[in-house]
Amino acid sequence: MQNQQLFEGIDVLRTLSITEFFLFFLYLFLILIGKWIAQLILKRVIAHEGYQERVYPILEDILNWIAFYGSILLFLFYFWQEDWLTTPFYETEGVGVSILLIVVAIMIVTFSSRVIKAFNNFVMPHVYGQFDVETGTSYTINRLIYYVVMFLALAVSFTLVGLDLRAVGVIFSVLGIGIGFGVRNIAANFVSGIIILFERPMEVGEMVEIDKKIGRITKIKLRSTIVETLKDGTLVVPNQYFIEQIVKNRSGARLFARVIVSVEYGCDTELVANLLVQAAEREVVRMEGVPGEKPDAQFIDFRNSSMDFQVEARVTNVEMKDQLESRIRHSIAELFVEHGIRLASLPGERYQ
Repeated sequence: MQNQQLFEGIDVLRTLSITEFFLFFLYLFLILIGKWIAQLILKRVIAHEGYQERVYPILEDILNWIAFYGSILLFLFYFWQEDWLTTPFYETEGVGVSILLIVVAIMIVTFSSRVIKAFNNFVMPHVYGQFDVETGTSYTINRLIYYVVMFLALAVSFTLVGLDLRAVGVIFSVLGIGIGFGVRNIAANFVSGIIILFERPMEVGEMVEIDKKIGRITKIKLRSTIVETLKDGTLVVPNQYFIEQIVKNRSGARLFARVIVSVEYGCDTELVANLLVQAAEREVVRMEGVPGEKPDAQFIDFRNSSMDFQVEARVTNVEMKDQLESRIRHSIAELFVEHGIRLASLPGERYQ
């Protein structure tokens, strides 16, 4: 039976038949099925938990690479003799740009990205371990290596498809002047990201406080920084914020659970302070993992209609801080009722 042409109206695709088209996708499907079967076999063969955490991810990445680039190579070799694959549809400075050339350029970029990510994930950690490189420093080095390699890969790809990098630079310069005012915030965040990566005022893994929310920095990008908090989810903070605003770095600081109460005038101030310490001590003993340091209560301020007291207890992490503050408030409420201590009817301004 004669094969029908799939793209009869397009000159460069007239030689592609329906049978060839579906056979290609059949082979592609077999590649994906083969990758899936290989992953199942690896999971059964690598039964040791330690190997599953360290070896299996590497083998899984290799299988994904084989499947991805195997599919592209299948595409190239299967249609190698087709005119539509090699026929240039655009020519510049003596370079004929064809589908084959574009596919090769994309392969260079994607392959460079995969290789450098694998290099940073599986090779560089051993190097950093040998030289005792800090987490923040290693993250900065990884990002710089990635950006340099990807810039070179893109430059090679542009050159391969006949784009003059000098012309591209001129175009971006003109566009930069035209839209500079519209994207000045993006440019400022980009420059701030570079400053953060080099100066490292804060690093990946450190605890910071932003708008009264405490979280851990998990990623520093060129435009923004990702901060993971316990209760408020993920914060995407523009890098310019870290350069222009005062950001509290909580990593090296001692962390305290603090509770502030405002009581009426006429209350026994010594009794209030003692009750606050008693409430904090009771909850510190009940909660596991809290350091054994004695809580401290202070008479911190006078208000027009109240007296403000503060009690604080040493904690080791933010989650413990929130839980202990809640428990201390419960104990304070119970002890105040027992001893007839009344809270101020109009509480003053809260202290941080």
